[in-house]
Amino acid sequence: MYINFWYPIGLSKEITGEKPMQVKILGLKFVAFRDEEGTPHVLSDTCIHRGGSLGTGSVKNGCVVCPYHGWEFGGDGKCKRVPTIDEEHHLPARAKVDSYPVKEEYGIVFAFLGDLPEAERPHLYDVPEFGAEGWRANHIVVFDVKCYYERSVENGLDAAHNEFVHPAQGGPTIADSLKTQPMVVDDVEPWGSVFKMNYGGYADQSKGTLKMGEGTTVAGSEHHGPNTLITRISISKDKKFHQFFFEAPIDENNTRIFFVNMRCFMMEEENDQKIIDINMKIAQEDILIVETLNPVRTPHTTTKEVLVPSDKPIVRYRQYLQEWEDKGWRIDRVKMREQEGDVAYAIPSPERRTSKNWVLESIPLMPGK
Repeated sequence: MYINFWYPIGLSKEITGEKPMQVKILGLKFVAFRDEEGTPHVLSDTCIHRGGSLGTGSVKNGCVVCPYHGWEFGGDGKCKRVPTIDEEHHLPARAKVDSYPVKEEYGIVFAFLGDLPEAERPHLYDVPEFGAEGWRANHIVVFDVKCYYERSVENGLDAAHNEFVHPAQGGPTIADSLKTQPMVVDDVEPWGSVFKMNYGGYADQSKGTLKMGEGTTVAGSEHHGPNTLITRISISKDKKFHQFFFEAPIDENNTRIFFVNMRCFMMEEENDQKIIDINMKIAQEDILIVETLNPVRTPHTTTKEVLVPSDKPIVRYRQYLQEWEDKGWRIDRVKMREQEGDVAYAIPSPERRTSKNWVLESIPLMPGK
């Protein structure tokens, strides 16, 4: 798991100014809420007074209120009120928690969980089809998977599994394509890579199936950062699906996926649920596989699995993971487990680069190069 990327926190409609929302990502807890202007904020969950959980508190005057002693924290992470300190006195300078950059797009609230200054941050993946004329978005689907998120992303980058994992959809195959043309993986600088291949057929979702026919489908996948997966399926010039999976690693064994499905045909609202049902049936077939993989977590090597040319997208993904580890962005999960219950950690926020006196310890990271 890595800091310094954008992670989905929750659906826009779930995050309110009436009650805070507690979420777990990267093995840590966060609190999300809206201030009096409706702006969403995401803070580290741990109150620096006596360790209370802000996410189980309340929202008052645009602040999140600790349920233990009533300390109030604004969207900037700074404590605004301590009930036992007279308002004429200054609050302790250390009375602050990490506050993270937030963006609200596609009906989802995202937070940048890391300390990079804005000019150096990876961008939140852009979905130009969202809201564009000629495209329709299904309602955002959120689902949990009992697997490590890298396994989920790699499954989406694996073109060769379709005919075996999804036989009910006609088993689209690229076996013949792979025998006659090499798998080409192109970098999408500087945060990901993409491939596309010819499949043996076309999809017909209007009949509630992805049954493949003869020969016109072009499909491919892309990853952006470690946790965003994009799949594009071109059935014909006028029939396309573009699918975006924003993945939140809850911990080492669980992942929450925010699925945005775009289409440029079957535009009527009455088709929304039908298409959601079809896609979730396909997703369930993938889930049955990724939840039983051994080892649970992705090998950060190419020597512990026998990889073949069709695995090039997965190899390139792992190379990116190694590059981000070399930057010092990979969380040291072993050290975290060793200190669990004894140390309150936080993902370092950008403000830590310009101010000192932080109470919560910065999460341990693997040494970079």
